Amino acid sequence: MSTRIAFLKGHGTENDFVIVPDPENAVDLPPSAVAALCDRRAGIGGDGLLHVVRSAAHPEAKDMAAEAEWFMDYRNGDGSIAEMCGNGVRVFARYLQRAGHVTEGDLAIATRGGVKRVHLAQDGDVTVGMGKALLPEGDVTVSVGERSWPARNVNMGNPHAVAFVEDLAHAGDLHSAPPFRPASAYPDGVNIEFVVDRGHRHVALRVHERGAGETRSCGTGACAVAVAAARRDGADPAVTGTPATYTVDVPGGTLVITERPDGEIEMTGPAVIVAEGTLDADWLDTLTR
Repeated sequence: MSTRIAFLKGHGTENDFVIVPDPENAVDLPPSAVAALCDRRAGIGGDGLLHVVRSAAHPEAKDMAAEAEWFMDYRNGDGSIAEMCGNGVRVFARYLQRAGHVTEGDLAIATRGGVKRVHLAQDGDVTVGMGKALLPEGDVTVSVGERSWPARNVNMGNPHAVAFVEDLAHAGDLHSAPPFRPASAYPDGVNIEFVVDRGHRHVALRVHERGAGETRSCGTGACAVAVAAARRDGADPAVTGTPATYTVDVPGGTLVITERPDGEIEMTGPAVIVAEGTLDADWLDTLTR
């Protein structure tokens, strides 16, 4: 293993990530190492880890290499693998720009949730084509203490349960996952969003992210919330032929979500790289043995 392993730290609306550039997929990152790197006291600290790999060098992304040169091998803060992370894609794209791999304009990024189209704007915002939402049938309920709410089941490449509440404080501390039922709705766990209205097509959320706890932002969660709010409000762009745009406040900032008539969802927001350095390879090596 190299004695110097580069890392960066970045965030998108304060959803923060450790970034490990590894074009040839040479750095071993088992769950224990990822969790240690994301530890806020004993590691670098982050809600998740962005492993930057060329698609052709990763077995899960080889089939996407012709369409997207780079693969976002995303891990949750506890080391588990996730299908997608909307804020992570924006930060991933910002890293590629910083490293000189891409310039302003359009690019494609491979993820476990498919290839995502990204636009790097001159004003610093990043827009991500998040794909289409799936709305599985069936009733879902989420609970906090003695309160329970019906939730909309939305899949954005990863699972979400969206509950509209009167007060975001009703979500509790969100350190542990709120109970949901039926268990069969989310056999691999779920991201749970609690949502209040702020105005016309303007909502605010708090979220428990599967594998991370409460985070300052969740990009796929903001998209799921916008879709659930649109359906609640009687707006379906596929039916009306008119895009539906929602402003979504998250604890770490604001995202703008647009659902187009073809079902494609676009998310726009900031992405910032705040630091870079090198990891102690001996320390990391002890975690990968």
